Amino acid sequence: MQTLDAGVTMPAEEIAMLDGSTRTLGVPQDGFDWQAVIVYRGLHCPICNTYLAQLDALKGKFHDAGIDVIAISADPKEKAQQIVDDHNLTVPIGYDLSIAQMHTLGLYVSDPRSPQETDRPFAEPATFVINGQGELQIVDVSNAPFARPELEGLLNGIKFVRDKGYPIRGTHKPAA
Repeated sequence: MQTLDAGVTMPAEEIAMLDGSTRTLGVPQDGFDWQAVIVYRGLHCPICNTYLAQLDALKGKFHDAGIDVIAISADPKEKAQQIVDDHNLTVPIGYDLSIAQMHTLGLYVSDPRSPQETDRPFAEPATFVINGQGELQIVDVSNAPFARPELEGLLNGIKFVRDKGYPIRGTHKPAA
């Protein structure tokens, strides 16, 4: 597995959205110039359910900071809709992330432990923050459900980066 490097252009993956549209990752909508893409494991994950509810509560603050926010998973449409209905979510939700897309995004992919967990391989959590130039400003990819950025801290960090013109970090390459 190869994770995406900070500073590279976000792969322009097309994602089906519950509202019937498709979205291109890295292309903010509705006049926003930055985008935060939150990858969640799926309906089967109680931590994801809580995390998405927290994200939804902060959506307005992300928007106030100029950041478009979407959440995506490998769940089929019905399960993605159920998580929205269960938590009255207003964050745009994408679904049916393919294994090929998961690999393109450098995500860890897990197989279900049982049919009761879920019925397909799924992505472990990740957060991508894409700046106004379409570059990955922040990359956080996890292989476990309990390791993901705290959302209020993430938002405050993004606001700092934007306000101070803070550079993309972690881009040092060793000499050849």
